Formats: sequence, structure tokens, C-alpha cells
Amino acid sequence: MLANIRIVLVQTFHPGNIGASARAMKTMGLSDLVLVNPRCFPDPEASRLAAGAEDLIDNARVATSLAEAVEDCVQVVGASARLRSLPLPHYDEPDALARELVQNATTDPVALVFGRERFGLTNDEIRCCSHQVSIPANPDYGILNLSQAVQVLAYETFRAWRRLPENHFQQPRPAGERQPTREQLGHFHDHLSRVMRQSGFLTQPHARTEAQLQALFARARPSRKELSLLRGLLSALEPSSPDD
Repeated sequence: MLANIRIVLVQTFHPGNIGASARAMKTMGLSDLVLVNPRCFPDPEASRLAAGAEDLIDNARVATSLAEAVEDCVQVVGASARLRSLPLPHYDEPDALARELVQNATTDPVALVFGRERFGLTNDEIRCCSHQVSIPANPDYGILNLSQAVQVLAYETFRAWRRLPENHFQQPRPAGERQPTREQLGHFHDHLSRVMRQSGFLTQPHARTEAQLQALFARARPSRKELSLLRGLLSALEPSSPDD
């Protein structure tokens, strides 16, 4: 299960933070590290600060976008200290996040996403996530180093994993009840957008309707079977092409 829990670092500026994050991961049994457009990687400083977790650095994958890094994940949680206007489900407590994350990791990949050292994740990157999480800290000085944030959430995840009952691993969730991947959800939203435009429902190119509907489905969290049912409904409503 721990192998299904991915740490994604977006546009990390200092290579030493990559190494320190890898070390934080390895102490908590995590090994899947993905880097999105790092400023400088590979780099000797990353390996030096990994301090025993060089294997994670050597095996780290580099992606060109966050969407690419998490497309196979069923849950993607963006770590953010800022309040957002995007109405995604939000975890106020990391332990609540960790319990749900390890449940989903039983059968499918999940991801914890961390943004840039200076300003974190952009709103477009948050839209690639299914949830957000904040780490409670001193309101007068709530700034955590990147690797410290990774350590806190990795610890909570490892702690939740250790508390799972033994028979949990013997009862995998049926395929139809599993959460869809971000790629599958992306195809659904593209299909929904196409049908809304073809039907004339969407008439304003900059309307927030699509973003609001994406947030609605993020909160509803349809299963793969339910998403397939919705895709079938959209196909039935979709206007036929002239060649049909």
C-alpha cells in the first residue's frame, strides 16, 4: 500500500529540498517520488541531502506537468497554506487526510502534491487536485520548509497505515466501487463540456460554470461505475453528427 502513495514536488527551486524531501519520505516508508519541472535535477546537492535515501533520488521520475504526474491517481491532495476561492474538499487536519488516503491506496495510486518554495501551487495546479490540505501551525508564523511539510504529511500517512486492521488488506474494494483516476475524470469533464456547448447550455466563454461543476463532482466523488453511467447519459444526450 505504501508503494501506492506518491509524493509530487512541483517546480522545486533548490535541489537540496528534493534530497531532504526524499529523506523525509524514506523514514516513513514512502518511495514514489515524482518531480514536475524541477529547476535543477539531477544535482549533487539533492543526493547529498538525501543522506541515505539516494535510491529515491536515483529512481525519481520527472514530469512536464502536474496533470501528467497524477493522471493515474484516484486521489490527489494539494498541500496549501492559503485559502482558495476554488471550492474543493479541504482537510483541516492532516490525520483525517491520512486515514482516507491510505484507504484509497489499498487498490490504486494516490498523491500528495507540494508546490514551489516561495508561493506553493497555482490555482490551475490546485484544479488538478481532488482535495486540499493545510498543516495547522502558529498563526503568527505558519511557514514550513518544503521538506518539513513533506515530513509532517508523510508521518501522518505512515501512522494511519500502521493503524489499519490486519484484515483490511484481505478485502480489496470491488473494481466498480473504486474511485476513478484523474485521467478518467478529465475525460468525463471534457465530455460534459462538449455536450454543454453543443446543447447551447454554455454561451459565455469565460463563465465559471465548468469550474463549479468540476468542484461539484469533486465533492460528490462518483465511483468508476457511477462515472461510466454518467458518460453513458452524456453519450445519449449528445447530438448526432451529420454523418450518423
